[in-house]
Amino acid sequence: MKAEEFTEGTVFARSPKGLFTMKYRCDAGPKAGRIVKEPADCGKPKDPSKMAQMRKTRARTKIRQARKAKFAKKVNVGSRIIARLNKFRKRPTKKKLKRKFFR
Repeated sequence: MKAEEFTEGTVFARSPKGLFTMKYRCDAGPKAGRIVKEPADCGKPKDPSKMAQMRKTRARTKIRQARKAKFAKKVNVGSRIIARLNKFRKRPTKKKLKRKFFR
């Protein structure tokens, strides 16, 4: 597959070091909807032990995670920059304006 085929699914995200990098949103496969480092990762199978561990973690800390995410999206400068970058990339190309004639 060519890199041009993945331009639609590219998004800005944070790397583990906190830098902004380009990543990919999976359209199909076991990881559909997730953001991954490389497009080849979309077809890899999910790890059952990691899935089970995450289910337990989400059950325990769901409310705390929601509060932290809400706070970060409002206040954290990095989150706001990433949101703005992704919004800018998602902006549609020039559309033809439809004119309505009133009589």
